[in-house]
Amino acid sequence: MTDLSFELIIVLYKATRARANTMKNLKAYVESKNQWNALFGTAPMTFPLSQSNANSLMDSIACELSPENLGCDGELSSRQVRAKASQLYDVVNDLETYCLNNWLNTPECVY
Repeated sequence: MTDLSFELIIVLYKATRARANTMKNLKAYVESKNQWNALFGTAPMTFPLSQSNANSLMDSIACELSPENLGCDGELSSRQVRAKASQLYDVVNDLETYCLNNWLNTPECVY
């Protein structure tokens, strides 16, 4: 095997791992939503996501990013608020990437 083909294998491996890791936040968020929805008898979201699933997820994230929900009406410290916001923005980025990679319209996160 030549050095070039070995380098190509490494690049492809890293790209595959990076792509798998980017959806980690989205998958965890969907799983969390499915657990909550199960309490109310709502059908779970499954992959591949539909356009309505993507829209619903972005609406849910936007709701969680509203100031009163993000800070739990002032109950969280500023550090906890930043951590929660960072986690939600990671999910937004994953969802946007997922939509672009799967030919879905990317919903807008408006809160």
